[in-house]
Amino acid sequence: MTESLSDRVRRLEDLHALQQLRARYCQYLDDGRWDELAELFTADGAFVGLGTARGHEELRSFFAGLQNGALTSWWHFSSNETLELDGDLATGQTWLLQPCVVDGQAQLAAGRYTDRMVRGADGCWRFEERRVRFFWWADLDRGWDAGRFTWQPATAAADELYPPR
Repeated sequence: MTESLSDRVRRLEDLHALQQLRARYCQYLDDGRWDELAELFTADGAFVGLGTARGHEELRSFFAGLQNGALTSWWHFSSNETLELDGDLATGQTWLLQPCVVDGQAQLAAGRYTDRMVRGADGCWRFEERRVRFFWWADLDRGWDAGRFTWQPATAAADELYPPR
């Protein structure tokens, strides 16, 4: 082992903080805590997926605006996290399962987040970019399969491995 004990402990603390960042994102998004959600991003941080929002004000407006259309409810469950640390930069992916309601219809979506996170001058980790890509998004009563998209806006964020069909 070439790393000191303090370096190893710092790495474990960073990994835990990054996992908490991702968990808070899902909780704040699902609870409609738009201000707190936006603060999880750097000042010029971006969400890319069903649209693109950059900076705290755009992020607040974008996320709050999601519920003003056909998509009225959602719950995020994430798993299969990967993290790579390089000093004050972290990257990785998280798989997503998202039950939701579109136009009163129960739906289910699955996909992946690809993250770029940075440690700020205050020592806190934040998203520099969080990108979502969907494997599928389908009505529960019609079932799902790779590349099946029953909510058309989600096709704009289709994963390249699972193009809409």
